[in-house]
Amino acid sequence: MTDEAKIEKAIRLLLEGLGEDTEREGLKDTPARVARMYAETMAGMEEDAATHLGRTFSAGSGDMVLERDITFFSTCEHHLMPFFGKVHVAYLPNGRVVGLSKLARTVEVFAKRLQMQERMTEQIADALMEHLSCRGVMVLVEAEHTCMTMRGVKKPGSSTVTVAERGAFAEDAALREQFYHMLGR
Repeated sequence: MTDEAKIEKAIRLLLEGLGEDTEREGLKDTPARVARMYAETMAGMEEDAATHLGRTFSAGSGDMVLERDITFFSTCEHHLMPFFGKVHVAYLPNGRVVGLSKLARTVEVFAKRLQMQERMTEQIADALMEHLSCRGVMVLVEAEHTCMTMRGVKKPGSSTVTVAERGAFAEDAALREQFYHMLGR
């Protein structure tokens, strides 16, 4: 559980370390605002994907279900800076489907925590395989990392792409090709 009092104390120390006056008008309430922001942006740490993927519905078809362009925002665990982009999720139902909003909620569970894009991609795929008992999953994540675009090498506009394939997607090149075709690639 997020400890907002500890975050406030840490932010006061950070501001002091930067040479700021924590009592000046513009900064006086900043520690509390930052604490609330972290409670919101790290809410996935207290969530379980099973909560969202537990309710499924009968489906006659086992054909691919693809949810494209799920926008996400996350925080890089190495620099505590944002990274953001889109997640594309496909799965092959095994007689049952999940509500489409639940795919986006599952992305949020893993995005709203200190994260690495590579791990987040894997976690989404593994959660879908485990909780939907589907025949296969493919997840593609495209993101811009501000730790690379506004500091360090400073390469704005660059993006990182990660992919996770499970089950039938890992075994069948034609399925992977269909996934990429449906994404317009």
